[in-house]
Amino acid sequence: MKGVVFNLLEDAVVREHGLPAWDSLLAMAGLNGAYTSLGSYPDSDVTRLVDAASAALGVSTADVLCWFGRSAIPLLHERYEMFFTPHGSAQSFVASVNDIIHPEVRKLYAGAGCPHFHFHDLDDGRMGVSYQSPRRLCRLAHGFIEGAADHFGDKVAIEHLSCMLDGSPVCRLALSWSR
Repeated sequence: MKGVVFNLLEDAVVREHGLPAWDSLLAMAGLNGAYTSLGSYPDSDVTRLVDAASAALGVSTADVLCWFGRSAIPLLHERYEMFFTPHGSAQSFVASVNDIIHPEVRKLYAGAGCPHFHFHDLDDGRMGVSYQSPRRLCRLAHGFIEGAADHFGDKVAIEHLSCMLDGSPVCRLALSWSR
């Protein structure tokens, strides 16, 4: 996983809980925390940090990942405003992830293993999202979607229809957007 993800996690933790909380998380996870944005690090480091946060806070790892995704959007906006500027809504922003955002991420961070999303309309009018990644971090994606809604002043209801964590080959979400 690219170091920028660890930098975002550190910034989100420090912003909400202070630097001692980040240092405590690193200690609980048995990590040294020297992450550079362009470096590549084992996916297991994120898992260890999320597990440590889950234990420290007494919440599920899914809740930690959702919190991280939601908290990361303002930080991403500060760093990469150009990804947000062309969009007037969270729905437009989220739908651009494969075509605009991830190709740019790959340019900035060579070797980045971005997840793949497939967007489609559901029969009931909701936006369907299929998520595939060997990292199986659909709850992080869920948090990013909520964070995007917060950023653009939109509301989104997210229903998980199927999940790789429950044995499905792909995660399927249904999104209902409103302003």
